[in-house]
Amino acid sequence: MRLRTTTSRQQSRRFPGLVVGAVAVLALTACTGSAEDAANDEEGSSDSSAAAAEGGNDEAGDTVTIGFSAPAADHGWMAAITNNVRDLADQYPDLDLQIAEGTNDVNLQISQVETFINDEVDAIVLLPFDGAAMTPVALKAMEAGIPVINVDREFDDPNAARVTVLGDNYGMGVSAGEYVCQQADGNEDVVVAEIAGIDSLPLTQDRSQGFEDALSECGLDVDARQAAEFTVESGEEVASNLLQAEPKIDFLWNHDDDQGVGVLAAIENAGRDEFTMIGGAGSANAMRAIQEDSGVLKATVIYPSTQGADGVKLARLLVQEKAMGDLVEVEVPRMVQLYAPVVTSENVDQFIDTAFES
Repeated sequence: MRLRTTTSRQQSRRFPGLVVGAVAVLALTACTGSAEDAANDEEGSSDSSAAAAEGGNDEAGDTVTIGFSAPAADHGWMAAITNNVRDLADQYPDLDLQIAEGTNDVNLQISQVETFINDEVDAIVLLPFDGAAMTPVALKAMEAGIPVINVDREFDDPNAARVTVLGDNYGMGVSAGEYVCQQADGNEDVVVAEIAGIDSLPLTQDRSQGFEDALSECGLDVDARQAAEFTVESGEEVASNLLQAEPKIDFLWNHDDDQGVGVLAAIENAGRDEFTMIGGAGSANAMRAIQEDSGVLKATVIYPSTQGADGVKLARLLVQEKAMGDLVEVEVPRMVQLYAPVVTSENVDQFIDTAFES
């Protein structure tokens, strides 16, 4: 059986007091050292910086074994999460990716993580089906000295992850609302409608709250709102009901581009084209429609499907004891939250290559 050695980084996670003490000793040494010591330190620092610049984080290093687990690919966005992770294996020869089969069975996902722990992988990247349910096994991995990178759906305990990579659901709503405000151009009489996702989910609540807050900044509010279920079928049904109930709409924000396929079908069936539609999540088919500029869909707000791949890249840096290249900080950050930009015909070419297929 291979014995796992505990690195200084693992020690710092388990015993933060030791790190504080070490920092205090280093600070005292720096204060009492001679000018010659300081000069030598400065020269050494410059040499180290130059060496780091020459190497670069993408340069192959020691092989890193990373276990990855995510829910089943029953949605275009979720399928893209795992596909983007698989693509990294071709980019980094030092990556040994152990990708578990996607599952919506919490007990099976727990078993997958326990297998990673028993196999003594170097790191685990986990997009939980249920963040609360996966928290205990993530804590178990951390206690075993295996750093966990939590993706998208947060654990109940911050100690269950070394790094958390998140999209910005509230920011999606803000971006969509700011776009509507910009397009309304001061007209406070416009009618704004919203087709949300599953209302019981915190992510839907966050998106709606961000939308409402941004609209309020320009004197607007949501005049009509219905919730769908992130599926094509529910999108079509809910949009049909909304269009029948609202004879006039100026702006419509749909939270999710997968359910947006159904929303657009309902709009076409109803023969409505008097409003501007904004999508959500950033699918490739939505971006192609924006490029064509032949229908009501004029923009979409990105919820990055790169989060799993970003988590794997951060895990690789963490295990190889590297930092993020553009930061002065010498450790990988504790949390990374990705931006939610608005994609329009003006910038769609910048984003379409990383978009997911619905």
